[in-house]
Amino acid sequence: MRLLASWADDDPDGQYGAAATGTRGADPGDPGVPVLCAVVTSVSRDRRAQETVERAATVWARSAGRGRGHPGLYDSGLAGTLVGLRMAARIHPALAPVGEQLAARLTRRVAEARPRPPDPKAPGVTFPDYDLALGPSGTLLALCTGQGPQPGELAPLVRRLVRLSAGDGLPGLRASYAGHPHLDWLDGCVNTGMAHGVAGVLAALTAAVRRPGQAPADAAGALRKLGAWLVEEAFTDARGVVTWDGAGADGRLAVPGARARQAWCYGTPGVSWALWDAADAVGDRAGATFAAEAFTSLAERYDTDFHLLGTHLGDRLALCHGASGVLAVADAFHRHAGLPAATVLRSRLLAYLRTRLTDLEALAGERTSLLTGASGAWSALLTAEADAARDWLPALGLR
Repeated sequence: MRLLASWADDDPDGQYGAAATGTRGADPGDPGVPVLCAVVTSVSRDRRAQETVERAATVWARSAGRGRGHPGLYDSGLAGTLVGLRMAARIHPALAPVGEQLAARLTRRVAEARPRPPDPKAPGVTFPDYDLALGPSGTLLALCTGQGPQPGELAPLVRRLVRLSAGDGLPGLRASYAGHPHLDWLDGCVNTGMAHGVAGVLAALTAAVRRPGQAPADAAGALRKLGAWLVEEAFTDARGVVTWDGAGADGRLAVPGARARQAWCYGTPGVSWALWDAADAVGDRAGATFAAEAFTSLAERYDTDFHLLGTHLGDRLALCHGASGVLAVADAFHRHAGLPAATVLRSRLLAYLRTRLTDLEALAGERTSLLTGASGAWSALLTAEADAARDWLPALGLR
């Protein structure tokens, strides 16, 4: 509660000033604070806690229209604002119609969008064309948070993702990043991860398939195609972990060695969950078994000293790269797959995070965002430990 109280108190002018920027580290519209407010509300009836939650949700709501205006789920996108509005509406019901107006606006924007004309000099896609963080996969998942989508709301997004998933070798998902200062390693390749790759597309289509009447018949075929591609791209690293590199190798043997990046965004946690959930949704027992075995291989060998990278607290603790993201995936496997190794890893990571509550408070002083800050880490901890509301988890491709 100190996180929410401090965050709200850092807005003395009532204009969502320092609470959103600078040292507080959350973009306007980022859903982290309202997600945490909704999670706390679902597990606590303490009067003072509710007063703090109400105040924090009020402060956040002032930023709801100040994002960058793109339709994505993160980086101050409108889909992220939608998630925040739906979660904040648990505390302030007057925000509910505002959220649904935004949902309708997002749906129209996607339905009316024309496909980007191909560039003969740079064929391929970039993250906003398809991914979970910035693209239509994340927009679809945002529509699945809270009360979920309205009838027919997901269809334009599903059709777009199914088109991109067509063809042998997934040519519609090959990236165009030639000469990019940070992403040129991905140029001409297909990203595998949850945040920016096939796993995120798979999670979004699975969410649609699981909702009756929201996905055309060919969506199930796309799930099978994407899942088969991920199975082909898996390999066993030097530590015995069945895993994936950041980009597919098109069936070629992976470079030997251990893969330290094992997180929600890249590697076995996020990819194996997306693969398991998709296989489970379409009744693919072999695919579900493969995914469960892959996660088990990591869970039995998970080493916080090796697999948690970076010197910043956000890298080690937050949802995207850190322990709380792996906890959220282990909790999903525990609850929905009944996977024994996931149950054990879940307990280990709960204990790990409990011993680092002071570090989480320090992180809150710098970052309060959902993916890279303390709000997401606290939300994952409470959701796993206190059986809090889970309908914010589609924002991570989880349930």
